[in-house]
Amino acid sequence: SSKIRNMEVQSADGIAVLEDCTGFSLTKTINKVEEKLKKGVLPDCEDDDIIPRVGNEMGAEAQIRFLKAKLRVMQEDLANIMFDCKKKDDENQNLETRLKDSEEENSRLQRTISLQQSQTEKYKMLSQEANKKTVGLQQEVTALEKVLQ
Repeated sequence: SSKIRNMEVQSADGIAVLEDCTGFSLTKTINKVEEKLKKGVLPDCEDDDIIPRVGNEMGAEAQIRFLKAKLRVMQEDLANIMFDCKKKDDENQNLETRLKDSEEENSRLQRTISLQQSQTEKYKMLSQEANKKTVGLQQEVTALEKVLQ
């Protein structure tokens, strides 16, 4: 995804060309292919579908126009894919932020629960001590009532 963010759009012969900042140049690649075509050096793979079979009957100029049109379509597809990737990156960033916030909230709530549990234990012990004192005082009251009678 960082590679996609480093892409820049440049223009070559009126065609938008995406160029990666790490050194890859679509323009250079196209120029190399055009040089090979001019020299008569054709690619080894004859079964590719870049130029349809009728392309063999087309002249060099028509083939170049066809390839440039195909290139434009591929660039549009690439731009759409890059847009989708950027959107997904933004969504992932948003979700990561929400996850971090949720984890912090969870941690805070766990501390609150722990504090409340310790306070509950403290109050249970105080309650038990108060109950023991109450029982002791009731026994004392009962003993004093017997003495008074």
